[in-house]
Amino acid sequence: MFERLFRLNEHNTSVRTELVAGLTTFLTMSYIIFVNPDILSTTGMDRDAVFVATCLAAALGSAVMALVANWPIGMAPGMGLNAFFAFTVVAALGFTWQQALGAVFISGVIFVLLTVTGVRSWLIAGIPHSLRSAIAAGIGLFLGIIALKSAGIVVDNPATLVGLGDLKQTGPLLAILGFFVIAVLDALRVKGAILIGILAVTVLSWILGVSQFQGLVSAPPSILPTFLQLDIVGALHGGLLHVILVFVLVEVFDATGTLIGVAKRAKLIEEGKPSRLGRALLADSTAIVAGSMLGTSSTTAYVESASGVQAGGRTGLTALVVAVLFLAALFIAPLAGSVPSYATAPALLYVACLMIRELIDVEWEDLTDAAPAALTALAMPFTYSIANGLAFGFVSYVVLKAATGRWRDIHPATLLVAILFVVRFAFFAE
Repeated sequence: MFERLFRLNEHNTSVRTELVAGLTTFLTMSYIIFVNPDILSTTGMDRDAVFVATCLAAALGSAVMALVANWPIGMAPGMGLNAFFAFTVVAALGFTWQQALGAVFISGVIFVLLTVTGVRSWLIAGIPHSLRSAIAAGIGLFLGIIALKSAGIVVDNPATLVGLGDLKQTGPLLAILGFFVIAVLDALRVKGAILIGILAVTVLSWILGVSQFQGLVSAPPSILPTFLQLDIVGALHGGLLHVILVFVLVEVFDATGTLIGVAKRAKLIEEGKPSRLGRALLADSTAIVAGSMLGTSSTTAYVESASGVQAGGRTGLTALVVAVLFLAALFIAPLAGSVPSYATAPALLYVACLMIRELIDVEWEDLTDAAPAALTALAMPFTYSIANGLAFGFVSYVVLKAATGRWRDIHPATLLVAILFVVRFAFFAE
């Protein structure tokens, strides 16, 4: 059956290899089970329902990737997009989480249409390489400040906007310890380093009595508090139009870059040979729509899938194993609810460190590339908004290229996005 479904022999792999690869991928990305409910529950969403929605969206997305595209790539709610959902759309802009879910749904539908019509490829080809790298790094910086604030390491300061928290407190100390545990284990190539770091800090907090162990296994909680609660009509509110634009742009760049990068490592995309990239793109775009209906922010392909590829994963059987393990994780809701925010903060901070590395690919010698890239990355944490970072980057890129007479460097897709952001600032209030 597996041979017929996944063509294992053709990809020079075996059931055992794919099972090990699937387990490896799951261990490296399963931290999202704890982090996503922690972030989205700040909007007023039911934490247990978000936990269930996270597991189901990851399982569904990974299963679609397995059966439709036959690629070894795990799917789950994306880091960065969940922070944008919670801290920008709901906390800063004041929209309800139901409207935010509606915006995710609409962005998913647009994403499917862009993929089917081929516009997605046009967009990807048109966005400057430096801006793509800066977007990833900027999201990393945004995650970084969220993590440091969540851990109590960065606090409000009336004189300087931000300041250093009290590092003698238990929460910041445990967060710092968790970061070092994750970084050291990952440097030693220990599988599941992020997950181990989260669990280590959680257990230590139980021992110290600063958080409570609520149990390990139980029947899955109800998903009804978030299931089909999206407000699509409310999401069509004028102020949310630019939010939908940002969701689409980040989804396009993040998911496509991950899919192509991991697939190349697995040698699933080779010059002159047919690939299943089109099916993979369709799988990840449909997963966004499904995730919004379940009650979570945008679902996307996970770069952690590279760990499974490194372990030998070459087919959709790897992704199917990931899907099954996420379904099994539904039964550890009490454990997920026992994880304090200072245990997930180190995971956010470490992911931020990995994302900031993308700045190395910016063309720093060309100021018309470097300045927009720097503005993109800087504006995201300092305005507490991924949307503002994208706007600063695209608009400044077009202005600088045009002002220096380099119109040919401006792709129509880049110009279109810049114009949309200008219209947003000019005519739509926050």
